[in-house]
Parts: sequence; structure tokens; C-alpha cells
Amino acid sequence: MIGLFLAWEGAVRFFGIREFLLPAPSAIWTATLSVWPTVLAHTGSTLLTVLLGFTASVLVSLPLAMLIASSRAISAAIYPLLVVTQSIPKVALAPILIVALGANEVPRVIVTFLVAFFPLVVASVAGLLATPPELIELGRACRAGRMQELLRIRLPFAVPFVFGGLKVAAALSVVGAVVAEFVGADAGLGYLIQTSMAFFRTPLAFSAVVILAIMGIVLFQAVSMLERILFPWSSGAENSAPPSA
Repeated sequence: MIGLFLAWEGAVRFFGIREFLLPAPSAIWTATLSVWPTVLAHTGSTLLTVLLGFTASVLVSLPLAMLIASSRAISAAIYPLLVVTQSIPKVALAPILIVALGANEVPRVIVTFLVAFFPLVVASVAGLLATPPELIELGRACRAGRMQELLRIRLPFAVPFVFGGLKVAAALSVVGAVVAEFVGADAGLGYLIQTSMAFFRTPLAFSAVVILAIMGIVLFQAVSMLERILFPWSSGAENSAPPSA
């Protein structure tokens, strides 16, 4: 990463690239420090949208995945609707939500949720259905009910899959928040990028992009750390199995 930024700085200086086309990392850093309270306020606004949308995706996706995995009929009924929600471009949906719900935080959270929840649902369902048949048969032989089978056999086995989906959802939450801010917002890093480019303040726009990248990396690593703390047996090995039910 350090080498990349050094090569970037050197290329801009060597070829004499104008700042409004491609600013050097030093120019981006200087532009950020010059207005750091403004950048911090926009960062906080975007982070709030990301966390709300990501939390909503977790609260909806996990119960929905358990519902889908518990019944083929429910799966056949719900999965097509989930695919429809993902086939609609979020940039096209955001203006409709803003008109219907107003230019506030709610439409941005909904767009973030719609971007993040689908991979989490898919990963969770895949994990719940990937439980070895012999474990299911063992549970049934021990007279485990449907709910016990789901909570004590399928769900522990699906933990690595769920956290894989959580990592993807955390990164996509940042994307969803910026997409919503591009369409309608008066604060946030997406709004900062738009206003900066309107006045050819390219270094400040690049600063917002770098902060968004850092935000996605931090959220991804936070989910990874949570997995290592809560479920150390599931992290670090794709073929690891949960403790026996």
C-alpha cells in the first residue's frame, strides 16, 4: 500500500499531471486537513447511515434465512421476491423513496439495507442447508424437533457462512449509503464528492473516496474480529466444523 501511494505521488510529479485531473496523495492530505471539521461531519453522517442500514440488514436477513431454510414452500415463495429486489437498480429506486418518504435519513437507510441484505440472506441460507445429512439424522434419532434442529444443529454449522455474508454486507453497506447520498442528501461523503467535483475540488473528492475505502476496510475487519472473539472455531479455516450439538 505504501508503495502504491509512493508510485502515485511520483507519477503525478514526474508527468506534471494537473491537480484537478489526478491529485497527488500529498495534495489530498493537504486538502483534507484544511477542512477537516467539514470532512469529519460528513464522515459521521455517512457512518450513521451505514451502521443503521447494516444493522437493519442483519436483523431482517438472519430470521428470513432461517425461515427460507426451514421450508421448501416458503423458499419457493420468497426467493423470487428477493431476486426482484436485487434486479432493481438502487440508483433508480432512491428518488422514488425520497419522494415517498421525504428527504431525510429513512430513504438512505432503506437503500443501504437493500444493497446489503441480499448477500447475507444467500450466504446464511447456503450455510443452513449445507449441514451434513448425518448430523440431521442424528438429531432426529435423538428426537430433536424442527426448532431444535434449526437452532442447535443447522445454525452452529452455518456460522462461518453467516460471517462470510456479514463481511460482504458490511462492505456493501458503504456502497449503498453513498449511492443514496448521490441521489438526495445534504450531508455525507457522497454529497461531499458531488459538491467538490462541481467546483473542481478534486483533492477533496479523492479524500472522501479514500475515507470511504477505509470505512469499508474497518467494518470488514470489525466483523472478522467479532467472529474470532465469539466463534474462534469457525474463523480461519474453511473446512472447520462447529462443536457437536
